Amino acid sequence: MSFVQLPATPIIGRNLVGGEWVTPAGAELLDVRSPYTGGVIGRIPLTPAAGVAPVVEAAKKAAEGWRATPLRDRTAKLLRFRMLLEQNLDKLANMAASEAGKTVAEARAGVLKGIEVCEFALAVQNLDSGGAMEVSRGVTCEFKREPLGVVAGITPFNFPAMVPLWMIPNALTVGNAFILKPSEKVPLTPLMLGELLLEAGIPPGVFSIVHGGKEAVEGILAHPDIQAVAFVGSTAVARRVYTEGTARGKRVLALGGAKNHLIVVPDADPVFTPQAVVDSFTGCAGQRCMAASVMVAVGDVQPMIDEMVRRAAALEMGPGMGALIDRASQERLEAAIAKAESEGAKVLVDGRGKKPSGAAWAGGNWLGPTILDNVRPEMGAAQKELFGPVISIVRVPTLSAALELQHASPYGNAASVFTTNGAVAQHVVENARAGMVGVNVGVPVPREPFSFGGINDSRFGHGDITGQGGLDFWSYQKKVTRKWTARTDGSWMS
Repeated sequence: MSFVQLPATPIIGRNLVGGEWVTPAGAELLDVRSPYTGGVIGRIPLTPAAGVAPVVEAAKKAAEGWRATPLRDRTAKLLRFRMLLEQNLDKLANMAASEAGKTVAEARAGVLKGIEVCEFALAVQNLDSGGAMEVSRGVTCEFKREPLGVVAGITPFNFPAMVPLWMIPNALTVGNAFILKPSEKVPLTPLMLGELLLEAGIPPGVFSIVHGGKEAVEGILAHPDIQAVAFVGSTAVARRVYTEGTARGKRVLALGGAKNHLIVVPDADPVFTPQAVVDSFTGCAGQRCMAASVMVAVGDVQPMIDEMVRRAAALEMGPGMGALIDRASQERLEAAIAKAESEGAKVLVDGRGKKPSGAAWAGGNWLGPTILDNVRPEMGAAQKELFGPVISIVRVPTLSAALELQHASPYGNAASVFTTNGAVAQHVVENARAGMVGVNVGVPVPREPFSFGGINDSRFGHGDITGQGGLDFWSYQKKVTRKWTARTDGSWMS
C-alpha cells in the first residue's frame, strides 16, 4: 500500500510572468526527482540571470495598481486564496510530500501553517490601522504603512508550501508585487500556489515565479528594481545573500541554519520526553531548521535514553518517516555518522541501510533514525548542522554545563528544556541564547501572531519572517505632519 501518491506523469513547470506561464528563452531544463523513488516527477527551466529582468518588468507594471488597490480589496483576494488552500489541502500535501520526501501528514501540517500566516495577514485590515494624534496646537501627525514595490523571496527545499507562505500573504497584503524563486529541488508545489493565486483573482504580475538555481538568485540580487529579498536556507548561503543584497542597497532578511539543543534533566517526564525528542529529530527526516540535533543529557537520564532508542528503532520508514532530499544528502550523512563513530561516539540506533519494503522505493534516498551517544562537545557531530535524522547525545553533569554547551554554538535558532520543575524551566528560558525557546516542546515554532526567527548565525538582518516582523519587513511607515491654520499662540512646530 502506497503512503504517498506521486504524479502519474512528469509535470512541466514554467515561470509565471505577468499572469502567463512562459519558458525563458535559452533555459536548460532540469529534472525534478522524487526523494521516495529517485524517479523524475517534473521538469523546470533553469532561468539565467538575464531572464529575471522580464519578470521584474511585469511586476513593476503591476505594482502601482496593486499599491493603489484599497487594503480591504487586497485582503478580499487573499481570503479567496486562503479558502482555495484549504480546498486543495490534500493535493498540496501530496505534491509537497512527493518532491520533498516528507510524509503526507508532515506536508499537510506545513500547508496548515501557511494558512495560519494567511489568516494573520487577513487581520491586518482590522488591526493595522495606523495612528494619528494632535501633537501641537493645530498640528497633527499620523503614520500609515506603505509597500516597498517589487520584492522577492528565495525559499528552500524542505518546506515547499510553508516557507513561501511565510512570505507571500504579508508581502501581498501590504501592497507589494512579489517574485518567488523556489528551490529547484521542489518547484512543483510552488506552481500549485501560483495557480491558486491566479484563481483567487490576484492581478497579473502581482505574483510571479522564477525557476532556477544560482544564476536566478544572482539575477534577483543584482536587479536594481527589486527592493527587498527574503531568504531561507543554509547559513553559508544566507550570509552571502545578505552581504550581496545589502551591498546593492536592498533590504534583506536571510534565515540560515541551526544546531538546536534539547536539554533533558532527570526530573523530565519519563514517558512524554523520549517521544518528544524522537519526534523532534526524526520529523521531516530531520531536514528542518527547528529539528533537535543535540540532546544534552544532564546527570542520570539513562532510562529516557533507553526509551528513545526503543522508539526510534521501531519507527517505520515511509509511513513513519520520509526520505532525504537527494542522494548527496544521504551520502553526506552516512559519512558524518561514520566519522563520529571513528572518533569514539557509540551508535545506539543505526539508520544506515534502512528503507521501506517494496521494490518501488528501492531507488529512494533513505536513512533511518540514528542516535549517537558519548559525543564530545568538540566533535563535528556536536557542532555542525547535519540536517538529517541524526541526534548526538552529549552528557554533562549540571544544568550550567548544558547552557555553556548551548552558548558555545555559533547558531541561535532554537533551544528546549524538558523538565517538570518550573524554576529549572525559567532558568533555561532566561539564559538560553536562541530566538525561539521551548519548555517541554521539541520543536518550539511559535504560532501566529508570534513571529519566527533566530539570532546569531541563524539569521542575517533584522526582525522576523512572520508575524509583525513580516509586516514590517515588507513595508515602511510613512509619517505625515499636517498644519492648516496659523496660530498666534505659537509653539516650536508653528
